[in-house]
Amino acid sequence: MTVTEDTQGSHWGQIDGVSIDFPMVVDDMRQLTLTFTVPIEPARALLPGEAFEVLEIAPGQAMFLVALVDYVTNPWGDYNEVNLGLLAHPTGQPERAGAFVYRMPVDQEFTMKAGNQVLGLPKTVEDLTYSYEGDTVVVRLASGGDEALTVRFPRTLTDDAPTATETVTFSYLDGAATELPLTIEMGAGVIDPADIEITLGTGEIADELRSLGLPCAPDMAVYGEELAGTFLPPRRV
Repeated sequence: MTVTEDTQGSHWGQIDGVSIDFPMVVDDMRQLTLTFTVPIEPARALLPGEAFEVLEIAPGQAMFLVALVDYVTNPWGDYNEVNLGLLAHPTGQPERAGAFVYRMPVDQEFTMKAGNQVLGLPKTVEDLTYSYEGDTVVVRLASGGDEALTVRFPRTLTDDAPTATETVTFSYLDGAATELPLTIEMGAGVIDPADIEITLGTGEIADELRSLGLPCAPDMAVYGEELAGTFLPPRRV
């Protein structure tokens, strides 16, 4: 579907009677962000198509990105999401780095439809919970009957302001290489990587994570609440 421009922004259309408009502004989300240094060959095996390449951050190494998100206020619903991605770039253009999310489990059907149809993101509806157990947050992901992934971490809050970052996420929308511009706030709650507890189960998702060398401590872990984000219309690469 074609995005139409007006004085207020962009209108994509409707899904299940809900208007899809840009910019899409998220007012309140909670997010844990993790980064890992992983071997580049198994990372390349997870990247589909030929329009994008994994960025080699050091000889033989790639960056694996994980975001565990509890959307509290979002035009596409109050839902949970797991982003599993790689730092990548359009083929032959390493200066244009962004995240290619190769898996994006969610727990609601509407956001799956919107993510697939509007943005080309690989959202699938899975058994996904984001639980607050005192000072600890536990995220559990099951897929196809397999307990795939559990992440447990301290609910680290701070009065420091979050950092707003302009970036892009890459995808294939209707088979075409696409980038999704966004401005996202990163939490200021720095967590000791040793305090991130990752447990892998069984099934395809767990096997993919093992191929990257998980479970292991991340290079970086930050958490925040009441974070905001602004998502712009997708555009061809």
